[in-house]
Amino acid sequence: MRLSEAAALYLRHLEQVRRLSPRTVRAYRGDLEDVVSATDDPAVDDVDIEALREWLWQSVQRGHSKATLARRTAAVRGFFAWAVESGLASSDPGARLVAPKRGRTLPRVATADGVAEVLDAVRTAASAGDPIDLRDSALLETLYATGIRVSELCSLDLDALDATRRTVRVVGKGDKERVVPYGAPAAHALEAYVVRARPALLARAEDGASVALFLGARGGRLGPRAVYDVVARRLGPAVGSAVGAHALRHSAATHLLDGGADLRTVQELLGHASLGTTQIYTHVSGERLSATYRLAHPRA
Repeated sequence: MRLSEAAALYLRHLEQVRRLSPRTVRAYRGDLEDVVSATDDPAVDDVDIEALREWLWQSVQRGHSKATLARRTAAVRGFFAWAVESGLASSDPGARLVAPKRGRTLPRVATADGVAEVLDAVRTAASAGDPIDLRDSALLETLYATGIRVSELCSLDLDALDATRRTVRVVGKGDKERVVPYGAPAAHALEAYVVRARPALLARAEDGASVALFLGARGGRLGPRAVYDVVARRLGPAVGSAVGAHALRHSAATHLLDGGADLRTVQELLGHASLGTTQIYTHVSGERLSATYRLAHPRA
């Protein structure tokens, strides 16, 4: 069941069974609709704690009050607890959700050298020809090269790639389409995957007719949870702690700014509707700040 469908049932439960006030139900409806929009309406079981923390963190950056953050946390925790009790979800990701304090920073990002080390190690493993290793190499290279969201990566079809121009056509939030470039390492990894690994994975599918770019071990379209697992398993050691679904997206944005990219360009690449959302990355771009200081200050 999709998240939006389950949320509608929960709101009906609040109105008809728990008899909450119309004002409370209206506030909870807004909170749950925002979660659905922020996560692109996945299946209920595909929502994890990292996705919820990402959503709540966005609320912090939009300047919501502590009271609003507390209510949003309560709405999500109540919904997932009810979903588990009702048999609509197998686990409760909201149980560990805590309203963050104002000024919370981005999740930790890996250094550029750390990401390069991880990607080189995965590429070396993939050289043996295992289809899953080839897929993981292409997947990680694509996420880091483009900075696209995990949901956007999973929705890519094979014809979204333009190997000649080294671009990928991405459909983001609100069905907005953008074209994002990628570099030589990603191009090589994608070519190896598409030519050598994808046909082998596709052969495992029952109908063998998937148009998805990235396939799972059984030949179907790769899901977000599998991507989360790959990122956490491969990138975790480089960061030194548990990493969320958007770890490579955060790292890519930070490293672009460290390298001198302007905010407008990064905004376009990431598919942010507001420049204010992109500006948060300036707070974690310490290398760029230090480099600018050294170049500009007469006593640096």
